[in-house]
Formats: sequence, C-alpha cells, structure tokens
Amino acid sequence: MSKHVKKGEIPPDNAKTRAIMGFTADDAGEFLTTNQGVRISHDEDSLKAGKRGPTLLEDFHFREKITHFDHEMIPERVVHARGSGAHGVFECTEAMGEYTSADFLSEAGRQTPVFVRFSQVLGSKGSMDTARDVRGFATKFYTDKGNFDLVGNNIPVFFIQDAIKFPDLIHAGKPEPNTHIPQASTAHDTFWDFISLTPESTHVILWALSDRGITRSYRMMEGFGVNTYRFVNATGQGRFVKFHWKPKLGIHGLVWEEAQMIGGMDSDFLRRDLYDAIGMGFYPEWEFGVQMIEDADEHNFDFDILDPTKIWPEEEVPVKIIGRLTLNRNPDNFFAEVEQVAFHPGHVVPGIDFSNDPLLQGRLFSYLDTQISRLGGPNFHEIPVNRPIAQVHNNQRDAMHRQTINKGRVSYIPNSLGDNEPNVASREQGGFVPYAGRIIEGPATRSRDEKFMDFYSQARMFWLSLTDPERRHLLQAAHFELGKVESKAVRERMVANFNKVDHELAAAIAMGVGVATPPAGEASTYEKSSPAVSMAGTAKGTIESRKVAIIAAPGFDGKQLAAMQEALVAAGAVVEVVSMLLGHIESADGQMVPVKKNYITSASVLYDGVYIPGGQASISMLAFSGKVKNFISEMYRHCKAIAATGEAVGLLESYKLPGLVPGAGKDATAKDLGVIMDTKPKDMKAVAADFITALGQHRAWAREDVKNKVPA
Repeated sequence: MSKHVKKGEIPPDNAKTRAIMGFTADDAGEFLTTNQGVRISHDEDSLKAGKRGPTLLEDFHFREKITHFDHEMIPERVVHARGSGAHGVFECTEAMGEYTSADFLSEAGRQTPVFVRFSQVLGSKGSMDTARDVRGFATKFYTDKGNFDLVGNNIPVFFIQDAIKFPDLIHAGKPEPNTHIPQASTAHDTFWDFISLTPESTHVILWALSDRGITRSYRMMEGFGVNTYRFVNATGQGRFVKFHWKPKLGIHGLVWEEAQMIGGMDSDFLRRDLYDAIGMGFYPEWEFGVQMIEDADEHNFDFDILDPTKIWPEEEVPVKIIGRLTLNRNPDNFFAEVEQVAFHPGHVVPGIDFSNDPLLQGRLFSYLDTQISRLGGPNFHEIPVNRPIAQVHNNQRDAMHRQTINKGRVSYIPNSLGDNEPNVASREQGGFVPYAGRIIEGPATRSRDEKFMDFYSQARMFWLSLTDPERRHLLQAAHFELGKVESKAVRERMVANFNKVDHELAAAIAMGVGVATPPAGEASTYEKSSPAVSMAGTAKGTIESRKVAIIAAPGFDGKQLAAMQEALVAAGAVVEVVSMLLGHIESADGQMVPVKKNYITSASVLYDGVYIPGGQASISMLAFSGKVKNFISEMYRHCKAIAATGEAVGLLESYKLPGLVPGAGKDATAKDLGVIMDTKPKDMKAVAADFITALGQHRAWAREDVKNKVPA
C-alpha cells in the first residue's frame, strides 16, 4: 500500500525522495496535472466547440496554464521584453467601406495617429538587438471610434497552432532554468527538443533560420498580423482577412557573422538605427495591405485558413494595398511610452472582428491578463500612451492606479438617477456588433481539424521559394543552432523532421551537425512555390539612410573624396569619414575634413558600404594598418558595396580578396561583385553612380559564388 502525506507534512518534490518514502509510481506525480492535482488527458489543444469552433471559456486547464504563464515575470514583459518604438501616422489610401465599417478605413486620405513598437521575442530587456529571433511588429491605431491594436510579427506564421502550447514554447526557448543560459538564443537543447517533438513548428523554423531572423533594420522589416481576423461591413456582411506591412526600403537582413559582431560593437544597433533615422528625417514607411477571403471560399484551399502555422500564399490570395504608415516622431520618454504601451489583439473597433483561429482565441484572453499583471491593475488604459482619443464613458470605477475622477452618484445600468446614461449604441450609432456568423456546433473536444495536421507542405513551399544565397544562409544557421545542441537524439529528430520537407535540405543539415543522413523518399511531394516569401526581389535600389564609411588618412585626394561624398549625400546616404584619430584630417591640397569615427569606435559591420579615395600619402599610411585591412576584408566577406579610386585600387588589390583578379584592367570594374574600382577617375560622377547602384542592391551575393570564397 502506498504512503500518503499526513496533514502538516510537506509533500515530496522529486521522484527519488518519493521512492525512498515508499510512494508508488501512481503517486509519484509522473502524470501531467493541474495545479490542483487533477490529471490531464490531453495537452495539445484547447477545448473547442467542434474541431474548428471557438475556444470554450470552461477550459479550466487552458485558463490555469495561460494565467500562470502570463504572471510569471513582473514587470518585464515575459516575451517581447526588448523593444523600441515611435509615433507616426496611418493614412488610408483606398476607401474600404464595401468590406469593413472600420471608420479609419472609410475614406482615402483619412489619417489616424499611431504608435508602433518593434521587439525581439525571447531576450530580456538587456539582450542584444541582433540575436536571431522573431521580431514583434505591434501597431496601436488611435481611431476616432476607439483604439485598434494590430499585434503581429515580422514572420507571417507561428510556431504552434493552439495557444495552450504557448507557455511550453517560450519555456523551451528561454534560458534553461538550471543555468539561466543562453540569453536571447534558441541555440540550445531545450528549444530544439521541444521543436523536434512539435512538427507543426517546422514551417516557422525555416522562416526563423532564414535571413528574416536577423533583420538589418526595423525600417527594412515586413510585418504580418499572423492571425486570421474578419472584416465586417455596415450591413453585417463578413469576410476573412489577414494584415500586412510592406516596407518602403525593402526587406533586408544581416549575415550571421555580421550580426554577432554587431552584438559586440553595438548591442542597441536596431534601436539606435530607428531613433537616428527618425531624428534625421528619414521617416520609415510601410504600405498597409490586406488579404481577404469570402466566407463561401473558406474551404477552397489546400490549407486551413484558420491555421496560424500556414500562410495564405500571395499568388493565390493577393495583397490589396489600402494604406500607408509613416513613423515621424521619437518617444519623449522611453519608459513612459515604449515600456508602458500595452497591446491586446482584443482591442478592435467596429468593422474588425475575430475568427476561430485557435491561436488568436487564446491571445484574446492572454494579452489582457498579462497587462493587468505587468502594469499594476486594470487601469492601464489610462496611461497616456494607451489612452484612446475617443471619449470613454462607462461604469468602471476604482482599482489600482485609477486616474479618472468620475463625478456623480451613478455607476450602474439601468438607472433612473442619471438619465440611464451611459447607454448602448446601435450599429447605426457606431456600436460594436459582433459578427453574426454561424457558430460551428459539435461536441466539446480537444482536437484539431484534419487540414491542420499537414505540417510539411508549406514548409517545403518556403524552401522551394528561396534563392541559392538564401538557402545557403538557412543551412549555415541550422548548422549553428543545431551545432550547439548537445543531445544527439534531438539533432537526429530535427534532421528527420527536415527530411519530411526536403531530402537535400536534411542531408545538408545532417552533414553539418554530426548525424547520419536519413533515407530519401520521405519528403512532402508538395511542389508549389511562392516567390513572395523570398527577400531576394525586394531591393528597391534606393540608398536613402544607408550608412557609408569613407576611410582616409592625411594626404588623401580631396577632390575624389568631396565628389563621392556629395553624390552619396545627394542620393540620401549617411556618410561618415573614418580615420585613425578623431578631429580633422588634411587632404593633399590642404582641405580639412572632419573625422566622425576612428577605428576603435567603429567597425565595418556598422556600415552598408565603404569608399577609399586615392592620395599616395594617405594610401601609404593605410597600407600599414591591420585595422583597415580587417575593415575592408569584412566588408567584402559580408558582400557589401566597396569603391576605390586612384592609388586605393592598388591597396584593395593587395588584400587579395577572393574573386578579384589583380591587374586585370585596373580601370575596369568588378560590378558583378559589388566592387567599383578606377585607378584614374576622369569622371567621379560616373564612379559614384556605379557605387550607388551597388549600394542599392543591398548585397553582392555573387561573391558567395566565387570559387575561392571567404569561409563563412
């Protein structure tokens, strides 16, 4: 007979102690239970009304699990702790009254103030900006009819299909609890153990391992609402909708070595980039678009449109551009605004409603619960950055941090002592009327629809849609991430999952992480591609706000430097002269040029391109500097634009950069490698134009294809 704990005794807290005390396996706590000790029969899905129905509030296991998770960290956000933000304006560019009664989308030209917060998911507030991670993209619209919070990410799909698994996902990804390392990194055993046992994550993992996981700038980051919402028009007609932000500057990332180096040089790289750009008048812009699916077409796709681990391919469901977002003002106080801003997917306005997306259904509970804990009570809406511009009238009173002073004796409805106010509004009066869609009836069940169980088709579609450079970077990322995993069994399981996406992908990863290549023939047979998911075609050609270093020493050619600087600034670039010492350096003809950075306070990874002007005295000094050689070599290795004129061409050739053939026509250019060289520049405008073109391409990926390329 098993022993039981007597009143006043402390229950054993581990299996070994329980065994010594004579507890049986049945009593040893080896089954998953609630905090009340109730054993749980299923932990993969929330309780829903039918397989595709809404989540039921009676699901006590989900509520307990997510509530505990929401209150785990105070006051720092549990996720998205490290972030940055800015104020701006949203302008509707196409009236959408046919599709939605949302007031801020009712007429072209209508403007709405916004606040946007960008963030990393896993790291703490003190982690570095350039860690490989999903980025948050949350927008608060201060509309005339109330606040609308669009809370999304820079990746359109998520790791899990049901919110009940969110605590497990984040627990696995966070620093391991016994050592509290690593910080802001998924390159460790617990994360990949969870992912290897959660095949629905395979799709998003490929996105995260791609260059989208290490964004160059918040200003060069796409945004997605991720979940499926509804538009509802003035007559109550509804349709499914997904939201998109498309950046004016294109979608660009860092290379992995570069991201690691930036983390050491400037852990605030993305935050500083956003703040500086707005401060200099380079206002970030995005196009706002929607994908819409009519109710009648809900089941006409080979994926479930409610599944948050799937995209609606733009080739099948085009993105309709309906607005423009511009960020034009930095916060006045970082804590008061960026840290205290509170987002919640449940903050919607008339014309926007919810779907039965199971991840969204869970978020509708979790976000409000989190804000109450983090911001000290239910009155967080009165903090200035969260305060709506629409008037607020209701019978809510008191609670912690209440600021509103409500006058009068009435705080209830119905009443006769206050003229029965505030009263409800009809749809015609602007009242929020829930979409009257059909609720799918069915038995209470912890399960999911059959289409949700296809974990690999869209993962394969993503892989097939990438260019060769993008595939190389993804493989290198997988080698790094899984290379940090000590458990061989976890690495083997993960490679087996990738093998169900593509055999060549799995074989290449297996080779780099020390496990056997799995057998061929297990991959998905899905052969569709979606060019829209690739970053390769998003370069806009502009160099607006791009940072360019000019490396020079005393005795440089003043005319060459001045001509290049003038052309770059005219094209919108930010130019900084980098030399050995701060102050000024003198050109060969006596011009004094201010030095913005020295070799200690700067690095190649903080710039998008570099130019070295000629001048024999300058080049002779630079030739003896190992720091200059490293600067140029890193620029070349990271595929950034490089230009050299006059005697600087010889300096560049002396570095023997892979793919550049010394002496093969010094007046020619290696444009395909993003290197512009001219030993006797007669037309600096033409040289500058070629350099600007190379910068506008973001990277010269052709360098990765040269036979003797620099090792990654």
